[in-house]
Amino acid sequence: MVQILMGTGLLLVVLALFTLFSYKAPHGMKAMGALASAACASFLVEAFHFSFFGEVLGIKFLESVGAANGSLGGVAAGILVPLALGVSPVYAVLVGLSVSGFGILPGFIAGYITSFLVKLFEEKVPAGLDLIVIIIVGAPVARAIAMGMDPIVNNTLLQIGQVLIQAADASPIVMGIILGGLITVVATAPLSSMALTSIIGLTGLPMAIGALSVFGSSFMNYVFFSKMKFGSKKDTISVAIEPLTQSDIISANPIPVYVTNFIGGAMSGIIVSLMRLVNNTPGTATPIAGLAIMFAYNPAGKVAIAAIGCMVVSIIAGFIGYAIFKNYKIVTADQIRGNSTINDDDESNIV
Repeated sequence: MVQILMGTGLLLVVLALFTLFSYKAPHGMKAMGALASAACASFLVEAFHFSFFGEVLGIKFLESVGAANGSLGGVAAGILVPLALGVSPVYAVLVGLSVSGFGILPGFIAGYITSFLVKLFEEKVPAGLDLIVIIIVGAPVARAIAMGMDPIVNNTLLQIGQVLIQAADASPIVMGIILGGLITVVATAPLSSMALTSIIGLTGLPMAIGALSVFGSSFMNYVFFSKMKFGSKKDTISVAIEPLTQSDIISANPIPVYVTNFIGGAMSGIIVSLMRLVNNTPGTATPIAGLAIMFAYNPAGKVAIAAIGCMVVSIIAGFIGYAIFKNYKIVTADQIRGNSTINDDDESNIV
């Protein structure tokens, strides 16, 4: 139990830091959105091609495609974060290539910090000369930051993963509740569940909990978004397929979305824990690929039963969330994106 509390506590600290960064750091939300995009470009491709098409179906070429993308998460983050912060494409690629060989989080931190330096050079150094200065200064700075952050990331986040993996054997049901709830919440946050589970190196039962909990959350979020009327039917379908596509709606309504997702994820986590399923591919906490890769490590019948169970309890969680928050004041997609075509003043002018 102490291991579970320690691992969960460290994980909550990390998530709190990411949340604080998202809302308080300069351009924090844009940077976190870019991190999520980098996770999709690297880990999601790896999950499909390497884990499913490669390991499950045995297609070697697609396995190599997934391995290539999965190994470049740091480069993807190093490019996409500067782009999101307004750095010109050539300098963004320069920064990203400088962090080759490092993971997604060191690449993210290097890309974020170096972006401000590059933008300063773009503003202060004469045109033409700025390229030389950024090559001489920007690229080494980006790699130095990644090198400095790499051991910190490995020593902290990988320790969290190992603690959670070991704790799963001691108290799997408690772990199912905590990890299923947390990873499902993270799936709706800018960090992304793929990035988190890959960064902390989850395998075994904890990774299986993450994969099937996030799979179930697709059905839960469809029900919840539909009943709460957060947005259009297109928004509701999009959040079911990939919650990160509707991060603006989720960020504007964190309490109802996070609470509902924790409830559904915890119930799914209990099911997976009781069935003792495993998943030895980190980073596969994603609805479609997460379910598919489960068949590589477990009997097909057990996976199907667990998946159906997670789907059912997640749908129930969606209705529970609606019952709790149906009178909660929400912010809709139209209000966030300014798509309202008519307001009260306009109505008063209509004859």
